[in-house]
Amino acid sequence: MALQLLDHRVRVTSIEKSGLWLYTHPLIKLLFLRQRSRCKFFSLTETPEDYTVMVDEEGFKELLPSDCLQVADATWLVLSVLSNGCSSNSAQTVGVTKIAKSVIAPLAENNVSVLMLSTYQTDFILVREQDLSVVIYTLAAEFNIYKEVNGELVRVNHDDASNGFLKSKHGSPTVHPVQIPRNKFCILTLDPDTLPAIATTLIEVLFYSHNTPKDGHDRNSIQFFAFSLIEGYISIVMDTETQKKFPSDLLLTSSSEELWHMVRIGGQPLGFDECGIVAQIAEPLATEDISAYYISTFNFDHALLFLFKQETTFFIALPPKTNIVSHDGG
Repeated sequence: MALQLLDHRVRVTSIEKSGLWLYTHPLIKLLFLRQRSRCKFFSLTETPEDYTVMVDEEGFKELLPSDCLQVADATWLVLSVLSNGCSSNSAQTVGVTKIAKSVIAPLAENNVSVLMLSTYQTDFILVREQDLSVVIYTLAAEFNIYKEVNGELVRVNHDDASNGFLKSKHGSPTVHPVQIPRNKFCILTLDPDTLPAIATTLIEVLFYSHNTPKDGHDRNSIQFFAFSLIEGYISIVMDTETQKKFPSDLLLTSSSEELWHMVRIGGQPLGFDECGIVAQIAEPLATEDISAYYISTFNFDHALLFLFKQETTFFIALPPKTNIVSHDGG
């Protein structure tokens, strides 16, 4: 197995819901008008608290500073898994937890903080730019790491990264409480050429769903919608109620019966400095052979677990002393 260090330099931002109107113009441009932007990495995730936007430098230029926009200090670099010498975004990845475990666990041991963005096609692992030498040194024993130069994959030289490098020591990671919302989720893709056909529905769901009256709303469900357009590939995560608003013949999934539970990690905003949050969820899930997707946002993390697995198996896989709290609101 090999990893590719992609060219993207990503900024992680949060848009307050009360200030969304300030950013609808640039977000619509990034969503639908690819010919008007050189942005190649765009991810927009709505949670009950805010909108998380992960975007490369070209896309970040579209987001003007305001009191409603928070920007994480670091610039993040992106790793993805290569399969048979080709990028894995050409086909859906199965068992993404195991892939994440083999990369994220050793990074956590060396005190490297990561963000995770799983899509229909592949996993993207985001690391701080200043941690790159540590990342390469840590993973070089298990992986060949490549980057694209003039259209060719070239192996990254890690000799210099090991000079003077000492393995970091850290204590036991904090075990964060988790919430398990009641709603079920699906992970979908879409031919980019058919994106205009769902534009009206997508705008309604992304920009106006939080204004929808809450009568009859299940307080044990969570408001969560994730859309990514990365290197021409679209991935969408939505719950089954939201899916009913879209034409069924355009959204594609590996199985019409494939549904996922969500586990939301964190009782309060997690921040970006703590290490091992993803690893403490991914490792035990992989041990129990539970397939999972993982999506980090500005404040919290979200794991999506294959629904057909018994829930008791998941509880066994959780880290010891994990506090499972009911989800109230959203």
